[in-house]
Amino acid sequence: MQAVRPLTPAGRRIVAAADELFYHRGITAVGVDLIAEHSGVTKRTLYNQFGSKDHLVATYLAERDHRWRSLVRAAVDASDTPAEAVTAPFEALRSWSGTNTRGCAFINALAELPDPSHPAHRIAADQKLWLLNLFGELAATAGCAHPATLATQLLVLHEGAVATQPLPLDTLPESTALARILVWSSTSPRP
Repeated sequence: MQAVRPLTPAGRRIVAAADELFYHRGITAVGVDLIAEHSGVTKRTLYNQFGSKDHLVATYLAERDHRWRSLVRAAVDASDTPAEAVTAPFEALRSWSGTNTRGCAFINALAELPDPSHPAHRIAADQKLWLLNLFGELAATAGCAHPATLATQLLVLHEGAVATQPLPLDTLPESTALARILVWSSTSPRP
């Protein structure tokens, strides 16, 4: 992967256009001509900034990942108890979903870019592993029994809520409630 350099104002416009277009139309359906047009730059500027469409896709996902992680960390930090912090990513998803109605950009990218060596595929996969590890760390901090197992269960619930987001039903409240039950039952003393 090419070295990361600070984005120029044109580079930021390109990433903003790519974010909108890739998310709403799909990565493979959007070419660099359309991104250049929507960002008000030439294709040459786009290639000078990113080198290739693959690196632009990776930058788009990395920027989205940074925003998502910041939102999740803020939700974790706002939690009143360690047990409440375990389900904070579900609360973050509630606010994230208001502007991201086409499901998960990372799941979409994994479906469109199945090659594990693609730089964007790695970013999307790492995002899911980060969330799994975060659930595990939070569960361990809260004193939950079997934090790794609970983390996997919570990830499946979370991702299910994300995957069903484009459907005309809202699974997030039930997923969040079930997540809280799982956390509560794993922290409750056994008779």
